Amino acid sequence: MSIKFIKLLVALGAVVFLTSACSFISVNSSRSKIAGKANNDSVFFTINRGNTWRPIDAIPTINGQRLSLNGLNVKVLRADPEDPAAIYLGSWQRGLYYTYHIQQGWQFVSGLPATMINDVQVDPQNKCTIYVALANRVYRSTDCSRTWKQIYFDNDQQATINTIAIDYVNPRNIYLGTSQGNIIKSIDRGVSWRTIHRLPSGIAKLLISPADSSLLFVASVNNKIFRFNSNSNTNLAPSANINQNFLIDNWTDLNTVLADYQLGSHFRNIIVNPQDGTIFLATDNLILRSTDKGISWAKIKLLSTTQNSKIQTFAVNPHNSADLYYVTDYAFFSSHDGGVTWKTQKLPTGRSGAALLIDAQNPNNIYLGTVKLNK
Repeated sequence: MSIKFIKLLVALGAVVFLTSACSFISVNSSRSKIAGKANNDSVFFTINRGNTWRPIDAIPTINGQRLSLNGLNVKVLRADPEDPAAIYLGSWQRGLYYTYHIQQGWQFVSGLPATMINDVQVDPQNKCTIYVALANRVYRSTDCSRTWKQIYFDNDQQATINTIAIDYVNPRNIYLGTSQGNIIKSIDRGVSWRTIHRLPSGIAKLLISPADSSLLFVASVNNKIFRFNSNSNTNLAPSANINQNFLIDNWTDLNTVLADYQLGSHFRNIIVNPQDGTIFLATDNLILRSTDKGISWAKIKLLSTTQNSKIQTFAVNPHNSADLYYVTDYAFFSSHDGGVTWKTQKLPTGRSGAALLIDAQNPNNIYLGTVKLNK
Protein backbone atom coordinates (compact mmCIF):
# COMPACT_ATOMS: atom_id res chain seq x y z
CA MET A 1 0.00 0.00 0.00
CA SER A 2 1.49 3.38 -0.99
CA ILE A 3 2.16 6.19 1.47
CA LYS A 4 0.04 8.53 -0.67
CA PHE A 5 -2.93 6.14 -0.36
CA ILE A 6 -2.51 5.86 3.42
CA LYS A 7 -2.51 9.67 3.76
CA LEU A 8 -5.67 9.81 1.68
CA LEU A 9 -7.40 7.35 4.02
CA VAL A 10 -6.36 9.36 7.08
CA ALA A 11 -7.64 12.59 5.52
CA LEU A 12 -10.96 10.98 4.63
CA GLY A 13 -11.26 9.67 8.18
CA ALA A 14 -10.74 13.16 9.58
CA VAL A 15 -13.43 14.56 7.30
CA VAL A 16 -15.89 11.90 8.40
CA PHE A 17 -15.07 12.59 12.05
CA LEU A 18 -15.54 16.34 11.72
CA THR A 19 -18.78 15.89 9.81
CA SER A 20 -20.25 13.59 12.44
CA ALA A 21 -19.05 15.87 15.24
CA CYS A 22 -20.86 18.83 13.68
CA SER A 23 -24.33 17.34 13.22
CA PHE A 24 -27.08 19.78 14.14
CA ILE A 25 -28.95 19.67 17.44
CA SER A 26 -32.33 21.35 17.71
CA VAL A 27 -32.57 23.65 20.71
CA ASN A 28 -36.16 22.49 21.10
CA SER A 29 -35.04 18.95 21.92
CA SER A 30 -35.30 17.96 25.58
CA ARG A 31 -32.03 17.45 27.38
CA SER A 32 -32.82 13.81 27.99
CA LYS A 33 -32.75 13.27 24.22
CA ILE A 34 -29.30 14.80 23.78
CA ALA A 35 -26.60 12.18 23.46
CA GLY A 36 -24.33 11.78 26.50
CA LYS A 37 -21.29 13.22 24.72
CA ALA A 38 -23.21 16.16 23.29
CA ASN A 39 -24.51 16.93 26.79
CA ASN A 40 -20.90 17.62 27.78
CA ASP A 41 -19.81 19.49 24.64
CA SER A 42 -17.99 22.74 25.28
CA VAL A 43 -18.67 24.85 22.17
CA PHE A 44 -21.71 25.14 19.91
CA PHE A 45 -22.30 26.95 16.64
CA THR A 46 -25.44 28.27 14.95
CA ILE A 47 -25.92 29.63 11.44
CA ASN A 48 -29.48 30.86 12.07
CA ARG A 49 -29.23 33.08 15.16
CA GLY A 50 -29.81 30.26 17.62
CA ASN A 51 -32.69 28.31 16.07
CA THR A 52 -30.48 25.22 15.75
CA TRP A 53 -27.04 24.45 17.18
CA ARG A 54 -24.29 21.99 16.47
CA PRO A 55 -21.42 21.00 18.77
CA ILE A 56 -18.00 22.00 17.41
CA ASP A 57 -15.59 20.22 19.74
CA ALA A 58 -13.53 18.20 17.28
CA ILE A 59 -9.71 18.22 17.48
CA PRO A 60 -8.37 16.49 14.32
CA THR A 61 -5.17 14.46 14.61
CA ILE A 62 -2.77 13.13 11.97
CA ASN A 63 -3.08 9.58 13.31
CA GLY A 64 -6.88 9.53 13.17
CA GLN A 65 -7.29 9.46 16.97
CA ARG A 66 -10.58 11.04 18.02
CA LEU A 67 -9.99 13.99 20.33
CA SER A 68 -12.32 16.79 21.34
CA LEU A 69 -12.90 19.71 23.70
CA ASN A 70 -15.52 17.59 25.46
CA GLY A 71 -15.79 18.75 29.09
CA LEU A 72 -13.67 21.87 28.61
CA ASN A 73 -14.86 24.96 30.52
CA VAL A 74 -14.81 28.00 28.22
CA LYS A 75 -13.83 31.39 29.67
CA VAL A 76 -13.44 33.59 26.60
CA LEU A 77 -14.09 33.47 22.83
CA ARG A 78 -12.39 36.01 20.56
CA ALA A 79 -12.28 36.49 16.78
CA ASP A 80 -9.50 37.88 14.62
CA PRO A 81 -10.69 41.39 13.60
CA GLU A 82 -9.33 40.78 10.06
CA ASP A 83 -10.69 37.25 9.71
CA PRO A 84 -13.85 36.37 11.70
CA ALA A 85 -13.38 32.68 10.84
CA ALA A 86 -10.25 32.64 13.02
CA ILE A 87 -11.50 32.01 16.56
CA TYR A 88 -9.48 31.83 19.78
CA LEU A 89 -10.82 30.00 22.82
CA GLY A 90 -9.43 30.63 26.28
CA SER A 91 -10.34 27.97 28.82
CA TRP A 92 -10.64 28.02 32.59
CA GLN A 93 -8.16 25.24 33.19
CA ARG A 94 -6.62 23.88 29.96
CA GLY A 95 -4.99 26.76 28.12
CA LEU A 96 -5.62 28.25 24.68
CA TYR A 97 -7.15 26.74 21.53
CA TYR A 98 -7.80 28.16 18.07
CA THR A 99 -9.45 27.36 14.77
CA TYR A 100 -9.01 29.07 11.40
CA HIS A 101 -12.23 27.52 10.13
CA ILE A 102 -14.71 25.75 12.34
CA GLN A 103 -15.08 22.84 9.91
CA GLN A 104 -11.36 22.13 10.37
CA GLY A 105 -11.68 21.66 14.14
CA TRP A 106 -9.64 23.10 17.00
CA GLN A 107 -5.90 23.13 17.67
CA PHE A 108 -4.25 23.32 21.09
CA VAL A 109 -1.59 26.01 21.57
CA SER A 110 1.25 24.01 23.06
CA GLY A 111 3.61 26.97 23.51
CA LEU A 112 1.61 28.39 26.45
CA PRO A 113 0.95 26.99 29.94
CA ALA A 114 -2.15 24.78 30.03
CA THR A 115 -3.88 26.92 32.63
CA MET A 116 -6.61 29.58 32.91
CA ILE A 117 -6.65 32.12 30.07
CA ASN A 118 -8.02 35.48 31.22
CA ASP A 119 -8.06 37.22 27.84
CA VAL A 120 -6.80 36.91 24.27
CA GLN A 121 -6.64 39.65 21.63
CA VAL A 122 -5.40 39.71 18.03
CA ASP A 123 -3.57 42.69 16.55
CA PRO A 124 -6.22 44.38 14.35
CA GLN A 125 -3.65 45.03 11.61
CA ASN A 126 -1.57 41.84 11.83
CA LYS A 127 -3.44 38.56 12.25
CA CYS A 128 -0.31 36.64 13.22
CA THR A 129 0.31 38.81 16.29
CA ILE A 130 -1.66 37.56 19.28
CA TYR A 131 -1.64 38.66 22.92
CA VAL A 132 -2.69 36.37 25.77
CA ALA A 133 -3.19 37.18 29.45
CA LEU A 134 -2.85 34.44 32.03
CA ALA A 135 -2.26 34.77 35.76
CA ASN A 136 0.05 37.77 36.30
CA ARG A 137 1.67 37.56 32.85
CA VAL A 138 1.10 38.55 29.24
CA TYR A 139 2.49 36.59 26.28
CA ARG A 140 2.81 37.63 22.63
CA SER A 141 3.16 35.56 19.47
CA THR A 142 4.23 37.14 16.19
CA ASP A 143 4.10 33.94 14.13
CA CYS A 144 0.48 32.79 14.39
CA SER A 145 0.78 30.95 17.74
CA ARG A 146 3.87 28.90 16.81
CA THR A 147 6.12 30.51 19.41
CA TRP A 148 5.45 32.80 22.36
CA LYS A 149 7.38 35.39 24.36
CA GLN A 150 6.49 36.71 27.79
CA ILE A 151 6.24 40.50 27.50
CA TYR A 152 4.76 41.46 30.87
CA PHE A 153 5.16 40.10 34.39
CA ASP A 154 3.45 41.64 37.42
CA ASN A 155 5.65 41.69 40.50
CA ASP A 156 2.58 41.03 42.65
CA GLN A 157 2.18 37.25 42.59
CA GLN A 158 -1.48 37.60 43.63
CA ALA A 159 -2.32 39.90 40.72
CA THR A 160 -4.01 38.77 37.53
CA ILE A 161 -4.11 40.45 34.14
CA ASN A 162 -7.84 40.43 33.45
CA THR A 163 -8.17 42.32 30.18
CA ILE A 164 -6.20 43.46 27.12
CA ALA A 165 -7.15 46.23 24.69
CA ILE A 166 -5.33 47.07 21.44
CA ASP A 167 -5.51 50.43 19.68
CA TYR A 168 -6.93 49.57 16.23
CA VAL A 169 -5.54 52.78 14.65
CA ASN A 170 -2.08 52.47 16.21
CA PRO A 171 -1.57 48.87 17.40
CA ARG A 172 1.69 49.81 19.10
CA ASN A 173 -0.58 51.02 21.92
CA ILE A 174 -1.54 48.16 24.22
CA TYR A 175 -3.57 48.52 27.43
CA LEU A 176 -3.83 46.08 30.33
CA GLY A 177 -6.28 46.02 33.23
CA THR A 178 -5.32 44.16 36.41
CA SER A 179 -7.08 42.69 39.42
CA GLN A 180 -5.30 45.29 41.55
CA GLY A 181 -7.02 48.13 39.68
CA ASN A 182 -4.06 49.22 37.54
CA ILE A 183 -4.45 50.43 33.96
CA ILE A 184 -1.12 49.86 32.22
CA LYS A 185 -0.06 51.09 28.79
CA SER A 186 2.64 50.18 26.29
CA ILE A 187 3.48 52.30 23.24
CA ASP A 188 5.84 49.74 21.69
CA ARG A 189 3.78 46.54 21.43
CA GLY A 190 4.69 45.36 24.90
CA VAL A 191 8.41 46.02 25.03
CA SER A 192 7.96 48.51 27.91
CA TRP A 193 5.04 49.54 30.12
CA ARG A 194 3.79 52.33 32.37
CA THR A 195 0.85 52.52 34.78
CA ILE A 196 -1.40 55.39 33.68
CA HIS A 197 -4.20 55.14 36.26
CA ARG A 198 -5.19 53.21 39.39
CA LEU A 199 -8.63 52.25 40.67
CA PRO A 200 -9.43 50.98 44.18
CA SER A 201 -11.02 47.82 42.77
CA GLY A 202 -10.02 45.29 40.13
CA ILE A 203 -10.61 45.96 36.45
CA ALA A 204 -12.85 43.53 34.59
CA LYS A 205 -12.67 45.01 31.08
CA LEU A 206 -11.02 47.75 29.04
CA LEU A 207 -12.86 48.67 25.85
CA ILE A 208 -11.65 51.03 23.11
CA SER A 209 -14.48 52.88 21.39
CA PRO A 210 -14.91 51.76 17.76
CA ALA A 211 -15.66 55.38 16.86
CA ASP A 212 -12.58 56.93 18.50
CA SER A 213 -9.44 54.95 19.31
CA SER A 214 -8.42 57.52 21.94
CA LEU A 215 -11.62 56.92 23.97
CA LEU A 216 -11.58 54.02 26.42
CA PHE A 217 -14.24 52.62 28.73
CA VAL A 218 -13.30 50.92 32.00
CA ALA A 219 -15.48 48.41 33.86
CA SER A 220 -14.46 47.32 37.34
CA VAL A 221 -15.25 43.95 38.88
CA ASN A 222 -17.85 45.62 41.12
CA ASN A 223 -19.72 47.19 38.18
CA LYS A 224 -18.19 50.67 38.31
CA ILE A 225 -17.95 52.30 34.85
CA PHE A 226 -15.56 55.06 33.76
CA ARG A 227 -14.31 56.56 30.53
CA PHE A 228 -11.20 58.53 29.59
CA ASN A 229 -9.11 59.71 26.65
CA SER A 230 -5.60 58.40 26.01
CA ASN A 231 -3.08 59.57 23.43
CA SER A 232 -3.38 57.35 20.36
CA ASN A 233 -0.81 59.24 18.27
CA THR A 234 2.14 58.13 20.39
CA ASN A 235 5.76 58.88 19.53
CA LEU A 236 8.40 56.18 20.00
CA ALA A 237 11.34 58.55 19.57
CA PRO A 238 12.95 59.56 22.90
CA SER A 239 12.20 63.18 23.61
CA ALA A 240 11.41 65.64 26.35
CA ASN A 241 7.74 65.03 25.60
CA ILE A 242 7.83 61.28 26.24
CA ASN A 243 5.29 61.71 29.07
CA GLN A 244 2.72 62.92 26.54
CA ASN A 245 2.40 59.31 25.37
CA PHE A 246 0.99 58.27 28.75
CA LEU A 247 -1.22 61.20 29.72
CA ILE A 248 -4.94 60.63 30.16
CA ASP A 249 -7.62 63.30 29.75
CA ASN A 250 -11.29 63.71 30.55
CA TRP A 251 -11.47 60.97 33.19
CA THR A 252 -15.23 60.63 33.75
CA ASP A 253 -17.03 58.73 36.48
CA LEU A 254 -20.28 57.36 35.00
CA ASN A 255 -21.56 55.84 38.22
CA THR A 256 -23.71 58.63 39.62
CA VAL A 257 -26.63 57.81 37.34
CA LEU A 258 -25.92 54.06 37.54
CA ALA A 259 -26.59 54.23 41.27
CA ASP A 260 -30.30 54.40 40.38
CA TYR A 261 -30.17 50.77 39.19
CA GLN A 262 -29.67 47.53 41.07
CA LEU A 263 -26.68 46.42 39.06
CA GLY A 264 -26.14 43.10 40.77
CA SER A 265 -22.89 41.63 42.01
CA HIS A 266 -21.18 40.43 38.81
CA PHE A 267 -20.08 42.37 35.73
CA ARG A 268 -20.74 40.54 32.44
CA ASN A 269 -19.93 42.83 29.51
CA ILE A 270 -19.71 46.36 28.16
CA ILE A 271 -20.18 46.83 24.41
CA VAL A 272 -20.07 49.85 22.12
CA ASN A 273 -21.87 49.17 18.86
CA PRO A 274 -19.67 50.30 15.95
CA GLN A 275 -22.64 51.29 13.77
CA ASP A 276 -24.36 53.85 15.99
CA GLY A 277 -22.22 54.16 19.15
CA THR A 278 -24.88 52.71 21.46
CA ILE A 279 -23.33 51.47 24.71
CA PHE A 280 -24.62 48.36 26.48
CA LEU A 281 -23.78 47.37 30.04
CA ALA A 282 -24.67 43.87 31.18
CA THR A 283 -24.43 42.50 34.71
CA ASP A 284 -25.83 39.30 36.17
CA ASN A 285 -29.04 41.22 37.00
CA LEU A 286 -29.79 43.52 34.08
CA ILE A 287 -28.91 45.08 30.74
CA LEU A 288 -28.65 48.86 30.33
CA ARG A 289 -28.42 50.94 27.16
CA SER A 290 -26.93 54.41 26.62
CA THR A 291 -27.07 56.49 23.44
CA ASP A 292 -25.08 59.45 24.80
CA LYS A 293 -21.69 57.93 25.73
CA GLY A 294 -22.85 56.85 29.17
CA ILE A 295 -24.29 60.15 30.42
CA SER A 296 -27.73 58.55 30.79
CA TRP A 297 -28.95 54.95 30.73
CA ALA A 298 -32.20 53.09 30.07
CA LYS A 299 -33.04 49.64 31.41
CA ILE A 300 -33.90 46.94 28.89
CA LYS A 301 -36.84 44.84 30.03
CA LEU A 302 -36.03 41.14 30.42
CA LEU A 303 -38.42 38.20 30.51
CA SER A 304 -37.52 37.00 33.99
CA THR A 305 -35.41 38.07 36.96
CA THR A 306 -35.38 34.87 39.03
CA GLN A 307 -32.25 33.23 40.44
CA ASN A 308 -32.20 30.73 37.56
CA SER A 309 -32.31 33.56 35.00
CA LYS A 310 -29.06 35.27 36.04
CA ILE A 311 -27.24 36.58 32.97
CA GLN A 312 -23.99 34.73 32.29
CA THR A 313 -22.92 36.42 29.06
CA PHE A 314 -24.27 39.04 26.64
CA ALA A 315 -23.64 40.00 22.99
CA VAL A 316 -24.90 42.50 20.40
CA ASN A 317 -24.95 42.27 16.61
CA PRO A 318 -22.15 44.65 15.55
CA HIS A 319 -24.23 45.71 12.55
CA ASN A 320 -27.53 46.25 14.34
CA SER A 321 -27.87 47.38 17.96
CA ALA A 322 -31.45 46.07 18.02
CA ASP A 323 -30.19 42.46 17.83
CA LEU A 324 -29.47 41.43 21.41
CA TYR A 325 -28.50 38.05 22.87
CA TYR A 326 -27.87 36.75 26.36
CA VAL A 327 -27.47 33.37 28.00
CA THR A 328 -28.34 32.04 31.45
CA ASP A 329 -27.58 28.69 33.03
CA TYR A 330 -30.41 27.07 31.11
CA ALA A 331 -31.59 29.26 28.23
CA PHE A 332 -30.60 31.33 25.20
CA PHE A 333 -32.46 34.64 24.79
CA SER A 334 -32.65 36.72 21.61
CA SER A 335 -34.37 39.99 20.69
CA HIS A 336 -34.46 41.64 17.28
CA ASP A 337 -36.35 44.77 18.32
CA GLY A 338 -34.00 46.20 20.92
CA GLY A 339 -35.45 44.24 23.83
CA VAL A 340 -39.13 45.07 23.30
CA THR A 341 -39.83 41.34 22.87
CA TRP A 342 -37.67 38.29 23.51
CA LYS A 343 -37.50 34.75 22.19
CA THR A 344 -36.26 32.11 24.62
CA GLN A 345 -34.93 28.63 23.88
CA LYS A 346 -33.45 25.87 25.95
CA LEU A 347 -29.70 25.55 25.68
CA PRO A 348 -28.54 22.60 23.53
CA THR A 349 -26.62 21.14 26.49
CA GLY A 350 -26.77 20.28 30.16
CA ARG A 351 -24.05 22.85 30.80
CA SER A 352 -24.28 26.58 31.54
CA GLY A 353 -23.78 29.31 28.96
CA ALA A 354 -20.48 31.16 29.48
CA ALA A 355 -19.40 33.01 26.32
CA LEU A 356 -21.08 34.36 23.17
CA LEU A 357 -19.34 35.46 19.98
CA ILE A 358 -21.12 36.90 16.93
CA ASP A 359 -19.52 36.61 13.48
CA ALA A 360 -18.74 40.20 12.39
CA GLN A 361 -19.21 39.35 8.70
CA ASN A 362 -22.31 37.18 9.03
CA PRO A 363 -24.20 37.94 12.28
CA ASN A 364 -26.44 34.91 11.76
CA ASN A 365 -23.43 32.87 12.86
CA ILE A 366 -23.02 32.74 16.63
CA TYR A 367 -20.61 30.76 18.80
CA LEU A 368 -21.61 29.61 22.29
CA GLY A 369 -19.07 28.53 24.91
CA THR A 370 -20.20 26.58 27.97
CA VAL A 371 -19.01 25.55 31.41
CA LYS A 372 -20.00 22.80 33.82
CA LEU A 373 -23.23 23.74 35.55
CA ASN A 374 -22.90 24.15 39.30
CA LYS A 375 -26.10 22.82 40.83
